[in-house]
Amino acid sequence: MNLELKPIEKADTISTKILENTQKKLGFIPNMYSGMANNTALLEGYVSSYTSFRANSGFNPQEQEVIFLSIAFDNGCAYCMAAHSFVGDTMTQVPIEVTNAIRNNSEIPDKKLRALSLFSKTVTSKRGVLTQTDIDNFINAGYTQNHILGVIAAVGIKTMSNYFNHIFNTSVDDVFKNRIWKKE
Repeated sequence: MNLELKPIEKADTISTKILENTQKKLGFIPNMYSGMANNTALLEGYVSSYTSFRANSGFNPQEQEVIFLSIAFDNGCAYCMAAHSFVGDTMTQVPIEVTNAIRNNSEIPDKKLRALSLFSKTVTSKRGVLTQTDIDNFINAGYTQNHILGVIAAVGIKTMSNYFNHIFNTSVDDVFKNRIWKKE
């Protein structure tokens, strides 16, 4: 199912402000945001949660990208895999070998980031019903209970975007096209 992308001039007041701020910050408006602008609750909820996660999750920018990529991988979201690969490459400086390992479902060379990716995927795939071993492995890798809460927040954020992109077949923006991904 395709959804009409909502341009700034046709969005409601709240969505217009979000789209204008996004345009100023990124220099373009991602197709996902223009599509989400059809429902202000979704767009505002997503952007607010995403912004708070970036500022308050307790993870550094590289770890944040590993989490988002891992969840998007597990959910099979091609749009978010392309977008977060681009962000990792150009904004948060995730080492390319880490990004590519997540994209290819191969072993991440950094042990701590490997544990973070695995935990993020496990929370997603098990829908939060974890074993004590799942939790202990994450804690033993150097993370805390606060980090568990941060991963839960990220799963909520990516659930909004991944489900939106699945249902409405969001087209990958030109700026992300060199990182198009397909789950095998």
